[in-house]
Amino acid sequence: MQVAILCGGLGTRIREETELKPKPMVEIGNKPILWHIMRGYSHFGHNDFVLCTGYKGDVIKQYFLNYQNHIQDIEIDLKTSKVSHLGTMEENLPWTIRIQNTGVHTLTGARLKRATRYIDDDIFLATYGDGVSNVDINAVIAHHHAAGKRATVVAVRPSSRFGELALEGDAVTSFNEKPQTGSGWINGGFFVFQKDIFEELPDDDDITLEDGLLQQLSEAGELSVYRHSGFWQCMDTQREMNLLEKYWQSGKAQWKLW
Repeated sequence: MQVAILCGGLGTRIREETELKPKPMVEIGNKPILWHIMRGYSHFGHNDFVLCTGYKGDVIKQYFLNYQNHIQDIEIDLKTSKVSHLGTMEENLPWTIRIQNTGVHTLTGARLKRATRYIDDDIFLATYGDGVSNVDINAVIAHHHAAGKRATVVAVRPSSRFGELALEGDAVTSFNEKPQTGSGWINGGFFVFQKDIFEELPDDDDITLEDGLLQQLSEAGELSVYRHSGFWQCMDTQREMNLLEKYWQSGKAQWKLW
């Protein structure tokens, strides 16, 4: 099943990282967060991607055009302009990637509508380019088919903004930096869509996914929910980027299913 990933936002809340590159190219563990998201889908057998770019989309194009050069040691012969890869590839990913310029200021719903020109099947997956999770994608797809709705959204419990203390009397018995203890459910940013939903939308840059299409679908009773109580983390701020890096470096990256 094909996967459309929204990669075109400005990333204004993490501006120190996005002056020269789009937010999906901000690195966690020396790899763009976009790579982590794609590896997650690939783990469940979904290797056909449509990247909906906008702001600094050429950075994404250049990364994948030169992917082997990014991940391997190389030897360059300036006399012949020959580039040789040294050693063996650390990975051989079976990805097909279509990179589409959907416009710098285009909103999320309109980006996905434009992506459908490269979507071949009646049903496709979609997500944002700045969040990771250990959600079982194939379980979400199975839920979508069973629900019989036109779209499915993964709901997650948001992380607490503050450290959680476990107390006994006047003593702290444990401290959890950012627990998954939110009391309510929020949009986790992982979706299954019927393609024809987008054919019904007007060709308008200002169509949002969240306040537009998803609101319409929910009002029509056509949006099912898959509840995911496991790991989920978006990367909206520098603090969240640092938190994901901390997880990766400590070997506690729960989204690393591969």
